[in-house]
Amino acid sequence: MLDSGLDYPKLGSATLALPREKHGGKPMPRILVIDDDPEMRAMLEQTLQSAGHQVVLAADGRQGLAQIAITPADLVITDLYMPNKDGLETILELRQRFPKVVIIAMSGRAVAATMLSIARQLGAIEILLKPFVTNELLRAVDHALRGQ
Repeated sequence: MLDSGLDYPKLGSATLALPREKHGGKPMPRILVIDDDPEMRAMLEQTLQSAGHQVVLAADGRQGLAQIAITPADLVITDLYMPNKDGLETILELRQRFPKVVIIAMSGRAVAATMLSIARQLGAIEILLKPFVTNELLRAVDHALRGQ
């Protein structure tokens, strides 16, 4: 997580009320990453922060939806297979409650191609099949943020 020197309350593994940070006088794009795999969350956080994005993390769809209600995001990157609330349910609820949020869906399961196609139909602007390389992630993020 970004360390602003302030302590913020936690919701599971998600930080609440993270202030919008600035990079070169411009607000940094805030990206909410929703994935139940702690290693994937850490990799995404590091990669996105290195690219100049502010990152907020959530371990499942429930936490992600609670997080975005408190700390709006410019972009949501969500896995499709998670406990409590899966990615497709999360995308549907994001579309209903936050219709302007931009979404990238990702998955690495055997039926991922089919599920990612459904995610696109539900409103994901980009899809990523795991494993993906850093350049694929950053290209998808750049495209999604430019498409807002």
